[in-house]
Amino acid sequence: MKKNKIIFCIATTIIVLWEGLMPLATWLFAPQYMTVGTRDLGYPDYFAFALVVCKILGVIAIAYPKTPGKLREWAYAGLTFNLIFAALSHACVDQNPGFIAMPLVFLGILAVSYVYGNKMRATA
Repeated sequence: MKKNKIIFCIATTIIVLWEGLMPLATWLFAPQYMTVGTRDLGYPDYFAFALVVCKILGVIAIAYPKTPGKLREWAYAGLTFNLIFAALSHACVDQNPGFIAMPLVFLGILAVSYVYGNKMRATA
């Protein structure tokens, strides 16, 4: 039980920092860089802002322990789609292996968070 909780907490903390805190910090402290990544991929500027709001809501739903199960599942699904489509966008547009691999690495971390979160809740 304790091992599952530690693994879940580490993986979830990484996801919260990467998918929630970093975009929020960019929006608050360096808004001129908000659309740099999405504009290069050909997406409209408003997409970056909508993406940040959705990411923040998703990580809150994942990190908050009293989130209802269905909402947590949707949050994991939304972040999964976000990371898959980020990798696909980079594969189609700029073909940079580092930009393609990074979302897939975080997708793996998200999967660890999901699996160990379910193990933890099943034993509780």
